[in-house]
Amino acid sequence: MPLQPYRRVLSVPRVPSTMALMFLARLPMTMNGVLMTLYIVTGLGRGYGAAGLVGGGVTLGMALGAPLLGRCFDRYGLRPVVAVCGIGTTVFWVAAPHLPFAALAVVALPAGMLSVPAGSLARQVLATLVPLSERRAAYSLDTISIEATFMIGPAAGIAAITAFSPMWTLTALGLLFGGTAFLIWLVDPPIREAVLDEPDAPGTRPPLRSWLTGRLVATLLIAAGTLFVLVGTELATLAVLRAHGDLGVTGLVIAVMCAASILGGIVHGAVKRSLPQGVLMLLLALLVIPVGLADQPWWLLMLVLIPTNLPCAPTLAATTETVSRIAPPQVRGEAMGLQDAFTRMGLALGGPVVGFAIDHSTPAWGFAAAGLGGLVIASAGLLRRRSPAPAPEPALAESRS
Repeated sequence: MPLQPYRRVLSVPRVPSTMALMFLARLPMTMNGVLMTLYIVTGLGRGYGAAGLVGGGVTLGMALGAPLLGRCFDRYGLRPVVAVCGIGTTVFWVAAPHLPFAALAVVALPAGMLSVPAGSLARQVLATLVPLSERRAAYSLDTISIEATFMIGPAAGIAAITAFSPMWTLTALGLLFGGTAFLIWLVDPPIREAVLDEPDAPGTRPPLRSWLTGRLVATLLIAAGTLFVLVGTELATLAVLRAHGDLGVTGLVIAVMCAASILGGIVHGAVKRSLPQGVLMLLLALLVIPVGLADQPWWLLMLVLIPTNLPCAPTLAATTETVSRIAPPQVRGEAMGLQDAFTRMGLALGGPVVGFAIDHSTPAWGFAAAGLGGLVIASAGLLRRRSPAPAPEPALAESRS
C-alpha cells in the first residue's frame, strides 16, 4: 500500500506540529465524560441518570456552540475565540468539584458552549494548510489521531481519578484544558487563506443559501448517522459483555475496534480511489446490524466487530473532505462547526435510542438498532443529494473518471 500521500501531507510546513497540538487538545475532551460521570456517581453519590443529565447538558452545549464559535472564528480570528473558550472551560472544570449537583446541572450547557472546538478547528487548519488534492490523506490522518486519543484519554482519566481524589483530578483536567488552549493561542495556526486577510480582499460573508446546499446538508446528516452507529455499537458491545460477565475484557475489545478503524483510515487516505461517503456509511450501518448473532463468546464478538469498524474513520474523513470542498473559505469555520454539531447530535441520539432498544429486548438487538437508526438518518441525507452542488464530491468525481 503506497504511503506517499501521507508523506506529502506531513511534508507541508506546520502540518506535523499542528496535528500534534490538536492531538493534545483533544485528549482532555476524551476524558471529561468519564471523569464527570465517576465524580457525580462516586463523589456526589448520585445515580447514572443524574450523571447523564450533566453530561448531556455539556454535549448539547457543544452542539449548539460549535457553529456559533465557528462563525466567530470566521469573523474575529483564532486568538480571541480560543482565549475566551480556554478561560471559560478552565474555570468550569476547576470549579466543578466545589459545586453542588444542582449548580453543575445548570452550568453544564453554557460550559459546553464555551468548549474549545478542537475537532472543527483542526479540520479548518488542515483545509487552510493542505492543498485540495491532498486533503483526503490529511483528514484520514486526523481521524486516525481521533481514534488514538480515544484509546488513550478515557483510560488515562480513569487511572487518574482512581489514584487521586476526584477534586484534584477535575482540577488537573481544567488546567489541562487551559494549557492546551494557551498552546493553541500561542501557536496561532492559520484558519483561512492569506488572501482573506488582505484589507481589500473579497472576504464578505456569502449568503447562507448560497453554500448551505442540499449536498452539504446531506453530508452533515451522513456524519450524524455515522456517530449514531458508532455510539450505539459501543453501547451494545458494553451491554453484551456485561450480560455475559465479560466486563473485564471491555478495554481490549474497544482497543481492537479503534485499531480496525485506524486501519480503515490508513487505507482510505493512501489509495488513489476511495468509496463515496454514502457507500461508506451504508457499509458501516449494514455490517453492524447482524453483529448480535455472534455475541458470544467475547472473542468471537471482538472478531465480528472488526469489519464493522473498518469503514468508521474513512466515513468521517470523507464527510470532512466534502465539507471543506463545498464550504467557501469565508464561512469554513461555521461549516466545520455545523459538522461538529451534527456529529454531536448523532452521539446524543444514539445513546438513548439504542439504550431503549436494549432495555426492551436483549443487548444483542442493540447492534441492529444502531445500524438501522444510522441508516434512517443517513437516508434522509442521501435523499437531499438531488439538490445541485457547487463542486463534485472528491470520491465520486474520481470514481466516475
